[in-house]
Amino acid sequence: MKYLHVKSLFLICLTFGISACSHHGEHHQHEQPVIVVTNPIYKDVTIKQQYVCLINSRRHIVIRAQQKEAGYLDEIHLKEGDAVEAGQVLFQIIPTLYKARLDAELAEVQLAQQEYNNTKKLFEDRVVSDKELALFAAKLAKAKAKAAQAQAELNFTTVRAPFDGIIDRLHEQQGSLIKEGDKLTTLSDNKVMWVYFNVPEAQYLNYLWQVKTPLSNSRLELPDSRIELILANNKPFPYDAGNIVTVEGEFNRETGNIPFRADFPNPNGLLRHGQTGNIVIHKTLRNALIIPQRATFEILDKVYVFVLGEDGAAHQREIKIEHELDDLFVIKSGVTNQDQIILEGVQLVRDGQKIETPQYRKPEDALKHLKFHAE
Repeated sequence: MKYLHVKSLFLICLTFGISACSHHGEHHQHEQPVIVVTNPIYKDVTIKQQYVCLINSRRHIVIRAQQKEAGYLDEIHLKEGDAVEAGQVLFQIIPTLYKARLDAELAEVQLAQQEYNNTKKLFEDRVVSDKELALFAAKLAKAKAKAAQAQAELNFTTVRAPFDGIIDRLHEQQGSLIKEGDKLTTLSDNKVMWVYFNVPEAQYLNYLWQVKTPLSNSRLELPDSRIELILANNKPFPYDAGNIVTVEGEFNRETGNIPFRADFPNPNGLLRHGQTGNIVIHKTLRNALIIPQRATFEILDKVYVFVLGEDGAAHQREIKIEHELDDLFVIKSGVTNQDQIILEGVQLVRDGQKIETPQYRKPEDALKHLKFHAE
């Protein structure tokens, strides 16, 4: 009897438990979903335009041998990667032949000078005419010109740095036979780096229309903008180019792009010629109308929001988007800051549905908790 009593009690409890659960479920089925509404808001926001870029030295040249006749590389006064100064001797090619030629030409200058001096004295004594004096003056000038040429050829055997920079790879070693035009090394001036990136025509026109007065025909100052360089390791370069760019004069007909150039200071020498990265132009939009992306939904490539009407119903309305940020849309048209839009519960609402007791959230508070994109 005791066993039957306990069993009966268990069945009664089980029955009442199921009934209670069923009743609890029915209660939740009749609960209204929480609908949160807010307003679009005018706010200063920053948008980003990103472009792949190529980093070049401000000055990057190939240093070649200039002597007319072949000679042996006698001395190398540097190592790969050295920093050199303007005028510093880099290479010395054996100058024996050029030195002998210069000495011969200088001797001719001395002879022509002596002949001119003698003729001038005779002219002063009225022994010879002025035409004969002019003839010896021309002979002296010719000798000096040939000596200057020989001196220049001798100077070509000593290769000097034309400006301060970094030496690249050495292409010839000591003892190599060097001919005119042979590549010896390259020299890069990395104090300022020229960073090139290609801008599509439409964006070029947008940038141009933002500029009230160009600095010149090729240099533009982009208002409310900052140009940043992101390196290949996704780290930002610690110096930026301000907001000034140089625009080349011709579009690429195949791509429809035009090259822009931003100049970056490189005091720590981090950047080298030939690197790649990404240019990011940060543009501040003043008083832009923005809404959270989570308040929107898409139908057939069109973007909509639910606007709460005066009748208390949610009405579907198409919006036009001007810019897209991480969790925000900058609105071009479709809503105003006076409209109440549904922020949370968008997927639970149908067009024309009455919304009873919606919760209102201030736009400033809505922007503090953005972590979802468009639903």
